[in-house]
Amino acid sequence: MFLRIAGSSCRSQRIQLGAFVPANPSIHLRPRQTFQRNAHAQRYQPFAPPSPESLGKARPAKEYRRLRRWGKRFFYFSAVGGACYLLDSQFYASSITRSLRTFGFGLWVALDYKLNFRERPWFGGTISDLHRRTAEGLFDLLRANGGLYLKIGQAIAMQSAVMPPEFQKMFARMFDDAPQNDWKDVEKVIREDFGRSPEEVFGVSFIGEQGRGLMEKTARASASVAQVHWARLPDGREVAIKIQKREIAQQVGWDLWAFKVVMKIYTKWFDLPLYSVVPYITQRLMLETDFEIEAENSEKMAAFVATEPRLRDRVYIPKIYKELSSRRVMTAEWIEGVRLWDKEALTKPWVGGRGKGSPGADGKPLKFSPPDAVSSQANVQSRTEKLKPERSSWKGPRGAGGLGLSLQEIMTTMVDLFSAQMFLWGLVHCDPHPGNIFIRRLPNGRSQLVLIDHGLYISMKPEFRHQYCRFWKALLTFDNTTLNAITRSWGVRHADLFASATLMRPYDGGDASTRARITTRLTGATPAERHYEVQQRMLTGLREVLADEDKWPRELLFIGRNMRIVQGNNQFLGSPVNRIKMTGLWASRALVDDPDLAWRARALAAARHALFRCVLLASDLVFYASRLRQSLGWGRGMEDDMERQMRVIAKDTFGLDLQHDVFEG
Repeated sequence: MFLRIAGSSCRSQRIQLGAFVPANPSIHLRPRQTFQRNAHAQRYQPFAPPSPESLGKARPAKEYRRLRRWGKRFFYFSAVGGACYLLDSQFYASSITRSLRTFGFGLWVALDYKLNFRERPWFGGTISDLHRRTAEGLFDLLRANGGLYLKIGQAIAMQSAVMPPEFQKMFARMFDDAPQNDWKDVEKVIREDFGRSPEEVFGVSFIGEQGRGLMEKTARASASVAQVHWARLPDGREVAIKIQKREIAQQVGWDLWAFKVVMKIYTKWFDLPLYSVVPYITQRLMLETDFEIEAENSEKMAAFVATEPRLRDRVYIPKIYKELSSRRVMTAEWIEGVRLWDKEALTKPWVGGRGKGSPGADGKPLKFSPPDAVSSQANVQSRTEKLKPERSSWKGPRGAGGLGLSLQEIMTTMVDLFSAQMFLWGLVHCDPHPGNIFIRRLPNGRSQLVLIDHGLYISMKPEFRHQYCRFWKALLTFDNTTLNAITRSWGVRHADLFASATLMRPYDGGDASTRARITTRLTGATPAERHYEVQQRMLTGLREVLADEDKWPRELLFIGRNMRIVQGNNQFLGSPVNRIKMTGLWASRALVDDPDLAWRARALAAARHALFRCVLLASDLVFYASRLRQSLGWGRGMEDDMERQMRVIAKDTFGLDLQHDVFEG
């Protein structure tokens, strides 16, 4: 081992040290190492940075031009997008955002069906999976957009029985109450329409001023377009103030435009006869947002009812106070009644006293007890405080009483009313769901139907109304010659399928050619392939049924909606009446009551009507047999029996699964 030692001189010396040799040769030693240490004689100098001249020319910095360009674009795009979003949300009630959301979802659905609606979907899964994700996405879109989208969703829900089961299950929740707007938005609508505050318009006070009326700031009911507040005017009248949601006026134009665009694209892309009816639908929906038109419809219907002896005492239309109404605000008489869906309250025994009826049913003003308002007039009213008296004394001290009415009587009045609208007056209420119908007990113990919400109406021309009467009469007498002639004039090529859709039960009087062509000779090897083939043929059948779109009466869309809801009401109450027979009798009777008939033609029509009544006796046998099975616990009524038949035919023949109760949820 050597060690190099540096001394003070520049010379270096090496010193060899003795190496240790182990006695045991089996022990291996590492190789001998040499350590050196250098000694520097240079003089210590502090470190100094190099001069710029010695470094040479500087290299230019690297520029990320593409990254900077895209960063600027992203910044500008974000700034413009944020400004547009704020502008849209503050001044257009998010109408543009909702439309873009609709277009995006519509494009996604169209691509999804184009790629996966086939025997073997490109991206796996089944057609049921395709329907399910579409139904979920559509439901979320309608609920997120709100407003008229909820109205469209409810219209889809009413007809979802003929849609895939995935749509049926999802859209059963479309009838839930819509969220209500804050009081500040309600106050803005009133100020914008009347130019005055709610206190000045209705004569109410929110701080307990004597001699002034009262008004609740929390809505008693909220729907897709409007919400209803209770108020008591200074003269003692209790009113329902229907106030349109403030954003609707700004959104309706954009919503209907987006609806038109989507339907136009789907009509072209999928070759379906859809767009031809869209302008009529959008027109009806637009009119529904004008409360002045709703007030006119209500007054027209009240006049018709007042002149019809068969309905005058059984139907009531609330009064409209036009001096307190505008385009977005409608003030009507407050009604104390029981909703149609509360079967228990309708049928429980009456304990309200003999010779008495529901509050206000006797035509007298509603009683307002001073103690009910003491707490409200003492302090400033809160936003959630309820001021209206409950008026539930007719239920008895334990609240176990009801109206003590017959469901058969209630349903008879309903079918009579809407049949008269279609066949006699030609002015049809197209939204008669249970929420728009109140039932009251008259002092004589009879029932009275109160119809509200007169925004969605259609008018039938006399010629079309006469055709529709003959069409219904031909349906029930299996007069296929008349049936085919009328449907051809409406642009319908195959009458048998259209007849089944109208009756909402199988029509056995036709030749069933449409059904045979759709279902015979299925060539699919697997159930999925056959299911796809049936649905393709159904689309073909739909195109053939609506062969001539120009002749198709647009009114049939909303008339069918009315009849479907009335059928659902009858089914919900346990099918207490023979709805089809009653509807047919009104159609036949309207032909006799036609004011343009000469006396000879009227006599001939009366004779035919008498014969028609005899023919319909056979339907009574079917009805009472169904009632007997229902009383024995073997069925749920005639409407359910007919629906069961339709389900069997739809499942085995057309590949559809009808398992939806119209008012489920």
